[in-house]
Amino acid sequence: MAFPPGFEVVLAVDPGSHKCGLAVVRRDAAPRALHREVIARGSAVARARDLVHAHGVEAILVGDATGGSPLARELAEALAPLPVRRVNEAFTSERARRRFLEENPPRGLLRLVPRGLRSPDRPYDDYVAVLLAEDFFAANGG
Repeated sequence: MAFPPGFEVVLAVDPGSHKCGLAVVRRDAAPRALHREVIARGSAVARARDLVHAHGVEAILVGDATGGSPLARELAEALAPLPVRRVNEAFTSERARRRFLEENPPRGLLRLVPRGLRSPDRPYDDYVAVLLAEDFFAANGG
């Protein structure tokens, strides 16, 4: 299904085998995440339905990597006629890791560990989902 021109709020999904990152992102001068979370894969469709209704989501973006095709089909069936589009998620995990570490600086002695040697203390698939939406907005007129 084609995307309508000028939509403002999307639900971006970073699909995975066991967990998914979800983010509701508004198109602004600088796109802004209204909500983000990491959930079990089995809860993704039900949670997406809740977020669509709570935030007035106009379209859904699903990453094109692991588990993306089946999840995109499930979302399209459950949330029709809302448009669902697969989007390229190349290098988003690396970029999301960097952003997570920038936005969540270490405390105490961990501050002495160089950023390149630190690891996120939780899954950051929600950050990947935010990047999927930001990249999509940037590639489609801002």
